[in-house]
Amino acid sequence: MSVLVITGTGTEVGKTVTTAAVAAAAVAAGRSVAVLKPAQTGVLPGERGDAAEVARLAGAVTAVELARYPDPLAPATAARRAGLAPVRLYEVAEAAAKLAAEHDLVLVEGAGGLLVRFDDEGSTLADAARLLDAPLLVVASAGLGTLNTTELTARELRARRLDLLGVVLGSWPRDPDLASRCNLADLPVVAGESLLGAVPEGAGRLRPAAFRAGAPDWLAPPLGGTWDADTFAAEQAAPWAADSPGCNAPAHEAAGSAMDG
Repeated sequence: MSVLVITGTGTEVGKTVTTAAVAAAAVAAGRSVAVLKPAQTGVLPGERGDAAEVARLAGAVTAVELARYPDPLAPATAARRAGLAPVRLYEVAEAAAKLAAEHDLVLVEGAGGLLVRFDDEGSTLADAARLLDAPLLVVASAGLGTLNTTELTARELRARRLDLLGVVLGSWPRDPDLASRCNLADLPVVAGESLLGAVPEGAGRLRPAAFRAGAPDWLAPPLGGTWDADTFAAEQAAPWAADSPGCNAPAHEAAGSAMDG
């Protein structure tokens, strides 16, 4: 795998921090890494964009941004409002190919979700992945509502015959609620692929050295880490075990446990 496309189930799900974690794990393993951001929106000239943030957290990473638009909107809309040219798929493919010739791994980070449009013709990150013949990693939120958006994204990938590598939880809460804990079991079912990691909430605020040291612990072996989904689920269930039934317990058993207590 020389090119990996990273998308989210929506905005603010931890996509950039997850991209940085994948980059950091690869760098720690001795691989040369580039991150490509086809369209950066909502960032003014001179401000640090997502690709630069990945490089700040991950270390020795080549950061490339193809286009920048000031409004925090979908790239096609932001380009139109700014009176600037949109990003074209051939530009994404050419940039990724050039980076892949010079690096062991190229991470292509999308904007928002899979079907957010780059231009008014309807080109999307899914189309870019097809052109690149690259697998996709889906970054999802942990809590209530994530099953629907994750399954919709996975179904669209399968309909387009694109390769879904797996799902990473982009911001695992410090105090996970019942929905988050149950989603550890349900997300692989609805996605049809494995959970490949859980990035801790607030990881992006760590000092770069601490981020780089922690990244391999947050990601599964296919992403260069040591994280194990079964072990993680068991650890997350442990604090609840004494006073809460498991996610597979019928409702009447939960009620009975509460009354027994």
